[in-house]
Amino acid sequence: MREQPELWGDPANPGMTPVQTAAHRILAGEPPPEGCSSVLASQGSTATSPRHQQGQVLSLSAGRSHEMQFMAENGNELMKSKYEAVVPVYYYKPTHKDCQVLREQWIRAKYERKEFSEPGKNFTYEEGTRDGMLMKRGRDNGQFLSRRFVLSEREGTLKYFTKYDAKEPKAVIKVDTINATFQPEKIGNPNGLQITYLKDYSTRNIFIYHENGKEIVDWFNSIRAVQLHYLKVAFPGATDAELVPKLTRNFLKEGYMEKTGPRQTEGFKKRWFTLDHRRLMYFKDPLDAFAKGEVFLGNKDHGYSVSPGLPAGTHCNGAWQHGITIETPDRCFLFTCEMESDQQEWIKHFTDVMNAPMSPQEYTMEAMFKHRP
Repeated sequence: MREQPELWGDPANPGMTPVQTAAHRILAGEPPPEGCSSVLASQGSTATSPRHQQGQVLSLSAGRSHEMQFMAENGNELMKSKYEAVVPVYYYKPTHKDCQVLREQWIRAKYERKEFSEPGKNFTYEEGTRDGMLMKRGRDNGQFLSRRFVLSEREGTLKYFTKYDAKEPKAVIKVDTINATFQPEKIGNPNGLQITYLKDYSTRNIFIYHENGKEIVDWFNSIRAVQLHYLKVAFPGATDAELVPKLTRNFLKEGYMEKTGPRQTEGFKKRWFTLDHRRLMYFKDPLDAFAKGEVFLGNKDHGYSVSPGLPAGTHCNGAWQHGITIETPDRCFLFTCEMESDQQEWIKHFTDVMNAPMSPQEYTMEAMFKHRP
């Protein structure tokens, strides 16, 4: 008896058809499910049964591998042209490396809500203002409490209030200083979002979440939409391709290292480090509101360098022995890692940053670091 084509679905999203789930897996860069190799979009199927009209995932047979691959490639393009026809340039398209809530809401936005299928549709991210309640972690007590947040495109700000009817905001954050990145593990909530911004020449962290995954992802993309609007006004001659990389970004690397003080005679102490492109920040605790210190990483041609190991004669009293030395025009920073693999990964990121040319905005940031109190 001839075998029937094998269908595959996603138990976590029972409302999705197998073709929707499999197409997303392939488009997002994930491997297709075992035994499956291709997706037939409804537009590409000539079968008349409803099952075939919806599309199906076919089992790959050795004798038809080339045919299946051709169908997969063309089916994927058809799916993409239908469900991603009008994705806004600021909308963050997650990959398989991103957290669950981003990937899930990307799937639901495309296939359930069909947000990007019809030209001329109004997006909730482009309403110019967003006002709602989010759970925010207290700076001192660590408790999450409900706070009102207001995002304004006209003012170019994100404000939050300790009470819904409060007249004055607790903080006014300029959108051009904001970075937002999902941090579910660090925050301890699957919808956890970390927002960083500059306050008095230092980086301030706030940690928020919303119980509804769609709501927190909508906030995230609304921030990106307002940022893009601001950048288009500030840089009228720039293209979308030039501006989109300046929107929110994921940290290059985070983790624990040990460090010593500027005299290099103090003991090495364990700190949490965050590398946000050219800013290396360190904290006593990953959820601290303010960094204990920040290091600007400039270009290698301007006195910045990184090397493995510690200077000769350094007294390393810490438990970790895999050293890193960063040289800047102002001072030398010494760190140690627990594992050699961590050391090599940190060095790679530092090297990549120092090899990259600096933008005019980064020269301004470098000057700010040198002259801040």
